[in-house]
Amino acid sequence: MAAAAPPAPPATPPLRGVQPLRAGEGHSFFWRKLHSLTGIVPIGAFLIEHIVSNYETVNGPLAYAQQVKFLNALPLVRVLEWGLIFIPLAYHAFYGVFIAVRGRSNVNVYPWAGNWMYLSQRITGIIALLYIGYHVWSQRFHGISLPEHPGAAFHKVQVELANPWILAAYVIAMIATTWHFAYGIWLFAAKWGITPGDKARKNFGYICGLGGAALCLMGLISIWAVVSAPPAPEDVMPEQPAGVTLPAPTVPPPNSTNPSQPGELR
Repeated sequence: MAAAAPPAPPATPPLRGVQPLRAGEGHSFFWRKLHSLTGIVPIGAFLIEHIVSNYETVNGPLAYAQQVKFLNALPLVRVLEWGLIFIPLAYHAFYGVFIAVRGRSNVNVYPWAGNWMYLSQRITGIIALLYIGYHVWSQRFHGISLPEHPGAAFHKVQVELANPWILAAYVIAMIATTWHFAYGIWLFAAKWGITPGDKARKNFGYICGLGGAALCLMGLISIWAVVSAPPAPEDVMPEQPAGVTLPAPTVPPPNSTNPSQPGELR
């Protein structure tokens, strides 16, 4: 009689929760670490600054123009712009797309909250990438140059948001971008061992949620301030004309009756 075949080992259950980034997994460990870090610094810091700066729209076109002028007057602003914004953003975006393409969603089989969060992070990341690409092109490299003409900033945004399709895209993108950033902070803390344990991650999740909601609300208020404002001038800070050189004052003749002449009897 043939011996019974040994029972098959139980299938390894799928991992739940956030898995840490571990060394010894090839080059992907370094690139994923760098991708995670650039999402917080400098991109996350720039996102906060950008939303806070745009909030000046609630104070009107002149206040917003002064904020744009201040930012573009920073020392080495173009070096900072490329070194701390464009290059890190390009890496984070394209490596994020690489991760999204290689990843597989399994929410239909394992509809856990963590899997839904994974899927939403990929979707919001793609939305944010498309939005940022269009926003940088339209506001930085298309039309009037705002670094040279900061007074035209409010009018330029106002004209753009007059299109209802673009306005809807801005609102959707603002929600997606702030969600992506807030959940990205939570993932960063979990994967880098800053919040060990379920309780710490849960409590930090509330903080990230509130912070992301506050940023989103500020962004939406800024959009509403532009849309609801009366039509702004094309440039609230036009270039001042060159000063007019007045002719030299003429010397009055002697014994003049001009009362302002020195030594004249009054």
